[in-house]
Amino acid sequence: MVFTMCLLIWFSRGTILNLLGAQADVFHVIDDYWPIWLASCWTGAMIYFAYSVCRANGDTKLPGLMMVITSIINMILDPIFIFHFNLGLNGAAWATIVSFSIGFCIILPSIFKRHWISFSWGNLPILHSIKELNSVMSPAMMSQLLPPLSSMMATKIIASFGAAAVAGWAMASRIEFFAIVIVLALTMSIPPMVGKMLGAKQFNEIQKLIKIAAKFVLAWQISLAVLLFVIAKPLANLLSTDTNVMAVIQSYLMWVPASLGSLGICMLMVSVCNALGVSIRALTISILRLFVCFLPMIWLGSTLFGLHGVFIGALIGNTMAGIMAWIMYTQAINKLQNND
Repeated sequence: MVFTMCLLIWFSRGTILNLLGAQADVFHVIDDYWPIWLASCWTGAMIYFAYSVCRANGDTKLPGLMMVITSIINMILDPIFIFHFNLGLNGAAWATIVSFSIGFCIILPSIFKRHWISFSWGNLPILHSIKELNSVMSPAMMSQLLPPLSSMMATKIIASFGAAAVAGWAMASRIEFFAIVIVLALTMSIPPMVGKMLGAKQFNEIQKLIKIAAKFVLAWQISLAVLLFVIAKPLANLLSTDTNVMAVIQSYLMWVPASLGSLGICMLMVSVCNALGVSIRALTISILRLFVCFLPMIWLGSTLFGLHGVFIGALIGNTMAGIMAWIMYTQAINKLQNND
């Protein structure tokens, strides 16, 4: 499925770039870079599938260790491929392919050794199993597809302010990824715990766990927001030499991180709702977050206050999303408890 999606992206690249407002001089770069980049996406999908299998069987240590190892390998290979082999931008994608492939070759034998993957289906009711899997997979997959779609639409809004704005937004978004890495770890580690508690009908324990996680996320992200606000200017200077790009990064870091606590709550609630078996509610949270809270707010902000309004809109949108997600999770867990 991922391979098919990669092919669709490749053959639709012209339409995609036009929708994103790309300039003509970008197209020849894309033609060279995207085939390798799409291959790296496929290898990434394969190794993340292996990670998920491990976590579903209660082993979070192996995938966590492999994520660190592959990241370190990737960082080591990046300058080698980019500069030593003179591959430029393509070298970054090649480094990702090699690091993910190494990781996959290490983790896959362990999965087979533990009999967590088997091609002996035996008396397994195939159609029933596919139907059961699809009832959870389809909404969850849609939830995962919505953020990149939203990112494309946000890029379209940012592109109206020029190339420097797009570059600054992209760099600042990478910083945001590091800022929410703890949240991402929680979205991976908490669902198996919630699933086990749900099986044991321990609804009070689930609520205690989620409250602790939510408080931690808010405290952690507020601390990071303060830190990023203080170091916004030197960090922007470190990331770019272009004054326009630096200004965009600095403005982003002074506004958006303040809302990452609420964003973290929203992301966590999506994972928890999937673990609770209410995947439609998780999908609804994702849709509302992106298309009712985030995108309308940054569009409104850009219309009223220009580029700085985009960052203010992102702050307001993320905050609204966190509040909305918590209310919907509370309704879901109370309903499950009452129906038990």
